[in-house]
Amino acid sequence: MNKQLLEIQPKELKFIFELKKQSSCSVRLTNNTHHYVAFKVKTTSPKKYCVRPNVGIILPKSTCDFNVTMQAQAVAPPDMVCKDKFLIQSTVVPVGTTDEDITASMFAKDDGRYIQENKLRVILISPPNSPVLSPINGVLKQGPTYESSSLKDPVFSKFEILTPPHTVRESFCP
Repeated sequence: MNKQLLEIQPKELKFIFELKKQSSCSVRLTNNTHHYVAFKVKTTSPKKYCVRPNVGIILPKSTCDFNVTMQAQAVAPPDMVCKDKFLIQSTVVPVGTTDEDITASMFAKDDGRYIQENKLRVILISPPNSPVLSPINGVLKQGPTYESSSLKDPVFSKFEILTPPHTVRESFCP
């Protein structure tokens, strides 16, 4: 069997990157086959991301969404280029298989089993409407031209009001 088991949308993981704030995106897996399909999500940077759920069973002609959360980062990568990647593996499993039945051996290629593999790259996006604060060399700087205009211009004062005083870091992954 050498056909597409899962359709994956989107093809790239796009995160709005703001220093010291976590960001999430969602991926939809669509099983267009008449088989039960198990999936597993892997990443090149497991400490940086949280994937929920990272394994699962998708029933025939069904969809499943999983969320990827990038943990808060203290520094921006050079030129906002991220080299992290995700691998989604999928394989046909027997009817009635549940999420609890999924094992690492189901995704082993050595037993002749067909494993579909799809790679997704990570794209970092600057937040919209962020002229006041921007990372420069990984450090958050505030330019003097914006400081003076924020005092006079009511539009920029609104940005100051909306800025959270302190963010409590929460982890959505146990």
